[in-house]
Amino acid sequence: MERYRVAIDVGGTFTDVFIYNENTKQMYVTKTSSTPANPEIGMLQGLEKSGVKGNEIISFSHGTTVGTNALIERKLPKAAFVTTKGFRDVPEIRRGTKLDLWDAYEDVAPPYIRRRDRFEVTERVDYAGVVVEEIDEQEVRALAKKLQKRGVEAIAISFINAYMNSSNELRVKEIFQEELPNVYICTSSETLPEIFEHERTSTTIVNAVLGPIVSRYIQKLENEMESRNYEGDILVIHSGGGVMTSETVPRYSARLASSGIAAGAIASKYIANLCGFQNAIGLDMGGTSTDISLMYNGELRVTKDWYIEYGYPIGFPSIEILTIGAGGGSLAWVDQGGSLRNGPQSAGAAPGPACYGKGGTEPTNTDANLVLGRLNTRLLDGQMELDKKKSLEAINKIANVYNYSVEEAADAILKVANANMCDAIRLISVRRGYDPRDFALVAFGGAGALHGAYLAKEMEIPTVIVPPHPGVAAAMGCLLVDVRHDVTKTFLANASKVSAKDLEEQFTAMEKEADALLAEEGVERENRHLVRYMDMRYAGQWRSLAVTTARPLQSLAEELDHFHKEHEREFAFSDRNQQVEIYGLRVAAIGVVPKPEIPASEPLGNLADALKEVRQVYFEEASGFVQTNIYSRLHIPVGALINGPAIIEQLDSTIVVPPEFTAEVDRYGNILIHSM
Repeated sequence: MERYRVAIDVGGTFTDVFIYNENTKQMYVTKTSSTPANPEIGMLQGLEKSGVKGNEIISFSHGTTVGTNALIERKLPKAAFVTTKGFRDVPEIRRGTKLDLWDAYEDVAPPYIRRRDRFEVTERVDYAGVVVEEIDEQEVRALAKKLQKRGVEAIAISFINAYMNSSNELRVKEIFQEELPNVYICTSSETLPEIFEHERTSTTIVNAVLGPIVSRYIQKLENEMESRNYEGDILVIHSGGGVMTSETVPRYSARLASSGIAAGAIASKYIANLCGFQNAIGLDMGGTSTDISLMYNGELRVTKDWYIEYGYPIGFPSIEILTIGAGGGSLAWVDQGGSLRNGPQSAGAAPGPACYGKGGTEPTNTDANLVLGRLNTRLLDGQMELDKKKSLEAINKIANVYNYSVEEAADAILKVANANMCDAIRLISVRRGYDPRDFALVAFGGAGALHGAYLAKEMEIPTVIVPPHPGVAAAMGCLLVDVRHDVTKTFLANASKVSAKDLEEQFTAMEKEADALLAEEGVERENRHLVRYMDMRYAGQWRSLAVTTARPLQSLAEELDHFHKEHEREFAFSDRNQQVEIYGLRVAAIGVVPKPEIPASEPLGNLADALKEVRQVYFEEASGFVQTNIYSRLHIPVGALINGPAIIEQLDSTIVVPPEFTAEVDRYGNILIHSM
């Protein structure tokens, strides 16, 4: 019997399926249309299209936009928020900031739970964790009756200082579970036991409103897969770059709020490492947006400052990903000042770019690439026909404004899109203290390889890597992640006054909890790995930096040295004479899962066999249209060297090799593009 590892990435437009044959070491890819109303349908259709049977699957992992879409569209269950008296409006007050500091008229989105559904109860815990006032059980039971009448499906409980002592929160949860057995309930002390009332409360509320949605989704998917004779775990990728089983997904549902985009960053890291790079910038450019990630010294950057909608942070550790509105479907438009703009508006999947022939009439990046000859009129191996005439009509709208030829207008549209992406790359690299010239650029997604070489040229990045299946690289990333949980704890102390012994005791207790989570996921002991981190800052600072910590911890000297160096790199400043504070502790619990083995290939065949045709393609640097070789990637042999200009086509993407660039194929099938 065949043995397959299946990974699926559910996007807004397409559902990508990546299949690895454990016996033959071969990889297969396929795409199918997403079904946003019932995402499991698109996944199952993709499986059926692949021909893989349930009893042949030995692992099934996927990234999903279920949580992200629910928050953006506000299709949320009726939920209630319960807190300490006097703190009912914490979700509304937030931090009192706005996304655009200078726009007095733009309001922050309303809270996920309205004020009329937020309730206060009698209780109090002080800053040190001492219970000042016990809960009134009669009051809590009366509130439970009220919530039952309102038809509440989820409850978020967040009490002041509960991160220091969770007894009151947990007792209220117990009462609610007795009175409301079918309601999803979560507490801040179990979700995110950290200081900062707003961040802890916001994360708990997001966890609560997504809980019923995610639970129903995962149950339906499990039932469907069981009916197809799949008997293994359903693995779901989460924001931190790991996977959870269906057992723990409902408990930490907020971690699925950036499930899909994390997979692309994981794939980028793996591909760069395979090519011998420890520093890499991932560029995942799809139809609507571009996701940019950064790996330094073999590790992806992680942040705890992220959100789906501004003002409502999610405090779980997440791979740092910068998303901008630049994709194949991004619209080109002229602002009131007469400047050419690109995005963030998008034609989306419906009506899509003008060339799709589905009613779209506005110019997009896809239309521009088609007009310049960089895209074929037949995509997906001929399954999709593009209408170049409609693209010309759309691009002419821009050409007429500036008295350009249609080709000059298309080229200008792509230049603006490239400039937007370069700005985003600067934000995640230069603004963080990293020099892009020390990195490789991993270009993937359906449109990443169309633009990668131009971005590298602008940013002076020496190498662009295009993986074998760029359009479904995020799906492949789902196969490459380990089971992961993060256990965090607020711990405020002066580094010069706390003993290594005290910290070791704290870490030991946290590791016990982390190890139990991996055991619950079914990870064998020999595959469990625990990594310690300390959040540190200079005395008086607001933000902190995470540094890795030794196991066992015998002194703080190495950690302090690491902190000073990281602070220097991140902020171009450090002060070894300044007092350092420890702000928080974290243990990453990693359960290593088997990875697909990508076999190396030997040079076979001839580059001439891969030549499909020669057509006219426009390159401004070549002063217009030039004869350009068009290659089929499927037939390009390992070790082949291609001089630009050239176009390389495949099922899920198109690669542009501009003039004065070369492309070579490594032994793993990756294409490496360099400037001559």
